[in-house]
Amino acid sequence: METPTPKPSRLLARLAQAAALCLGLVIGPAAIAQDVVRIGAPLALTGGLADEGKKQEIAYDMWLKRVNAAGGIAVGNRKLRVELIKYDYQSDEKRAQQIAERLITQDKVDFLTSPFGSGHTKVVAGVAERYGVPVMASVASSESVFNQGYQYMFGTLAPNGGIVQNMAAMFPRQIPGLKRIAILGREDVFPRAMAAEMKKAAEAAGLEVVYNDLYPVGTLDHAAALSRIKAAAPQWIYITGYTQDLILARKQMADIKLTAPVVTMITGPAYREFVDGLGKLAEGVTSASWWHHSLTYKSDDVFGSTEAFYKEFVAREKKDPDYVHASAAAALVALQKAIERAGTLDRAKVRDALAKLDILTFYGPIRFGSNGMNGGRDLPIVQVRDGKVVPLFPEAIKAGTLVPMPAQ
Repeated sequence: METPTPKPSRLLARLAQAAALCLGLVIGPAAIAQDVVRIGAPLALTGGLADEGKKQEIAYDMWLKRVNAAGGIAVGNRKLRVELIKYDYQSDEKRAQQIAERLITQDKVDFLTSPFGSGHTKVVAGVAERYGVPVMASVASSESVFNQGYQYMFGTLAPNGGIVQNMAAMFPRQIPGLKRIAILGREDVFPRAMAAEMKKAAEAAGLEVVYNDLYPVGTLDHAAALSRIKAAAPQWIYITGYTQDLILARKQMADIKLTAPVVTMITGPAYREFVDGLGKLAEGVTSASWWHHSLTYKSDDVFGSTEAFYKEFVAREKKDPDYVHASAAAALVALQKAIERAGTLDRAKVRDALAKLDILTFYGPIRFGSNGMNGGRDLPIVQVRDGKVVPLFPEAIKAGTLVPMPAQ
């Protein structure tokens, strides 16, 4: 049976559509109506940040399933389903930049999410800014990323300073004689910023900084730095880095019998894999986070409440979610709300809606400042106790008080 020859009018329409797609043009609704929202996601699914990248992927998938089950995102008088286009950038900064370019120019995404961490977020945000594409940064909290004048980047984490200021005020009150602090940080955007913020907060609180140094990315032996810290005899040891760095540092502390009344690792205990990877050595380690599942927010987003997000996550993953999961899902909640308020997929109008957003979500309040960062609030301080992460602050979720580290 022969295939019917298209009528001239239909043929012209098809040719026009093909030409528009090739040129990346958006043409009027009478001709072509976009029937899907495309969001690009560069993810570290392999390499050194794979644990963190996979957390973002899980959270994105949870949001995607919920929003598409409800028919999609309301855009004007239509509901559009969402397509998430993902690529593994292999924890490589240059590759993240290349993938962001590809997502915009070849895959024609409407919006972007950022990779894990402040450094990789910064390079992707630079690409998005050139093309005027809103990018949702779910795991970047260093103000050095948000002070570049970018107009299209919005981050759901609060600024780094809020992480340590309450610690520096609270810990000396609760541990008598806490006067000397040693600081060791990874030479990378977020950990370096966290080390600098703690030095500033500690000095403001009247503490003496007896050691302050950085270790290179990829360090496989912290023994020399830890030996110098031991010689300085601090009452508080504060180390920043990513999960595998911190696990290694804690094990090597045990090897040389280095301890102190307070040991803080940012953001080690916020991650279940830190506690599982160290077992008893995780006991007593403190940290801080941007979110904890014991919060009790109720909202009108696709999750509806902190409790609902928590229950769905545990049913799916058989473990507790951490702030990376929550912030990643919240970034897409915020984008959805902005699209619905703008009533269009026009990037500039969605960007303007994001800038004006002031909402309460399952994750907590989201209100972006002039630099695109979410507003500061009392961020949870936690401690590992009997293999569990116990909130020490704020008062609303407090489940214990600070206990000194056990002796070696």
